[in-house]
Amino acid sequence: MVAKIFVKGSKNKAKGEAYECGIPTVGPSWVQFNVGYYLFALIFLIFDVELVFLYPWAVVVKKVGLLALGEILVFLFILFLGFLYAHKKGALKWV
Repeated sequence: MVAKIFVKGSKNKAKGEAYECGIPTVGPSWVQFNVGYYLFALIFLIFDVELVFLYPWAVVVKKVGLLALGEILVFLFILFLGFLYAHKKGALKWV
């Protein structure tokens, strides 16, 4: 309530536009994108974040020995199964 009283605001058509980049919009600003783009981005993000977990493993692999090798093989196998599942479902097709 205090902000409404003390803040000086102005309303105009340009502020109501979808993007205030200085270029007037042409046509409708509501554009629907294919959900496949979002799925592709999420899958990329998941696999990219999973690869970050390989760095700590690479740091300690000499200290831990064969146990670390076995654990990373299980990790990569599960990661590969996720990749195969996404490929089978068609989430990696860029259509």
